[in-house]
Amino acid sequence: MNTRLTSLAMVLSLSMGLGVIVTGCDRNTPVTAVPPVSVGVALDDTVMTTKVKTALLGDESIKGFDIKVVTRKGTVQLSGFVDNQTQLDRAVYVAHGVEGVTAVENNMTLKEGKAATVGNTLDDSIITTRVKTVLLADPDVKGVEIGVVTRKGEVQLSGFVGSQGQIDRAVALAQVVEGVQSVVNQMSVKK
Repeated sequence: MNTRLTSLAMVLSLSMGLGVIVTGCDRNTPVTAVPPVSVGVALDDTVMTTKVKTALLGDESIKGFDIKVVTRKGTVQLSGFVDNQTQLDRAVYVAHGVEGVTAVENNMTLKEGKAATVGNTLDDSIITTRVKTVLLADPDVKGVEIGVVTRKGEVQLSGFVGSQGQIDRAVALAQVVEGVQSVVNQMSVKK
């Protein structure tokens, strides 16, 4: 167990260090006032995200769904698509039941219409990749912090970002990607 936590801490430290190096290289990027998160809190959030994902995967009624989980200072954000309200409610209930979770933001969307076909699923994967690529390439958007899920051309953006400006920019960028039918914003500004 200590080896796993040590490895996780090392990966997190390396990731944070690379983020500082990359951010420091671009002097034209405006600095946004986002409260800093200590390494301990970031590690706790990473562990919390893993615990919630494990709990969701372990629940027979919701394990097959692509539910994105992001944690910031104990607040868990759930996003993605589920078949019905019962599954949505169950996912929120399971996340609340994980030790250490202080709040759950439900940003999941109910699937509408017929089930996705293999062709839809492949197209959605391509759209997701395109949107993620555009977000990562934009210097004003922290694309690494934004989760992207697509279903039948509907793109859902989720995660915690630094400002409302980043949210607006991410939505605008996603809307012009080929194949995107609509964009659902489920992002929150870091507190």
